[in-house]
Amino acid sequence: MAVDTLLERITDYANRPDPYPLYAELREAGVVRQTDGSYLVGTYYDITALLHDPRISADPRNLAAQYRGVLLEEQQISFIRLDDPEHHRLRGLAMRPFGPPHTPGRVDAMRGEIAAITQELITALDGRTRVDIVEDFAYPLPVTVICRLLGVPREDEPVFREWSETIIDFADIKPGEDPTERRRAGAQALAEMGRYLVDLAEQRRGRPDGDMLSAFVNDTDPAGPLTREELAATAVLLLVAGHETTVNLITNGVLTLLRHPDQLDRLRREPGLLPMAVEELLRYEPPVHLRQRTPLATIDVAGVTVPKGAPLVLVLASGNRDPGRFHDPERFDPARPDNQHFGFGGGVHICYGAPLARVEAQIALGALIPRLGTATLAQDPPPYRRSAMLRGPRHLPIDL
Repeated sequence: MAVDTLLERITDYANRPDPYPLYAELREAGVVRQTDGSYLVGTYYDITALLHDPRISADPRNLAAQYRGVLLEEQQISFIRLDDPEHHRLRGLAMRPFGPPHTPGRVDAMRGEIAAITQELITALDGRTRVDIVEDFAYPLPVTVICRLLGVPREDEPVFREWSETIIDFADIKPGEDPTERRRAGAQALAEMGRYLVDLAEQRRGRPDGDMLSAFVNDTDPAGPLTREELAATAVLLLVAGHETTVNLITNGVLTLLRHPDQLDRLRREPGLLPMAVEELLRYEPPVHLRQRTPLATIDVAGVTVPKGAPLVLVLASGNRDPGRFHDPERFDPARPDNQHFGFGGGVHICYGAPLARVEAQIALGALIPRLGTATLAQDPPPYRRSAMLRGPRHLPIDL
């Protein structure tokens, strides 16, 4: 097949269970221009260079006019899609109640709470012969954690779950379709979730409650405070990204371990390997597969000229399996050394919530592994979510 259709094939739902042969085709072809005008990059060192190149923008408003989506300028853009110095300012304000240097103990302090939530979910599985890892475990764990962290009522989960799914669909890369309705729905979901979260935060102004929404509206940092629009965009990002990617990480982890029973047995015997195993899962079956960037000037990538303003699609999951960087990359190795993967992206936009996601995955899988000894997949491959960007099973039924 023609390499200029690779993005269409990667995003085709039929290839969601196994896009890796297409990624190998991309690495073999090099940087490839697609029929929609975008450029695909799939080799490790090219992706690394681009993630650290100041000429590459994360802001979609820098796309050339013919590539911009409707409603783009009308929505508030979160710091994950901004460039410095605005990215640095907003990320710094968001980090103040979450991590170093101002709140260095936040994530470690949550370990006990995460373990308790995990144990509650595990106990609820007792006596059952079939469970859906997604619905019964991998989804409720990070949702409960992020709700407690932000200060969002857990009972409102059905409402923001629908918003989250619409926002993810809005952000997904889907060449060859009319995006108007999808983007209209996404912009509406962003606005509604933003209003909801800002209203919650405003209820705590002057009455901080120890959660992050309280911290945002009561912060006295001279670089702040966040405007209402900035607060909405930041809170939406943290709520959506704070659970969606971790669901995929845990679910992909269980699926991978059940497909590799020898490594599952090894982890049962050697639980000390679990932190390295989580890093290998982030390389081998990452929760995020694609990221879009935009050149601020005409650039050369591996001998290919990419014009200013063209969509540049970094296929992170392809770089994670590049034999030019990783030894025997198609093999799942829980003890893999020198594992500098793209599971959390890279450069200045490296994942804000990576420390929390690592803790959640280690605790979750550590609790599940002893119970998976006789487990079998009820369906392989399982049904996948629609998104090619945030790739993971929609359901993962297993028999115990």
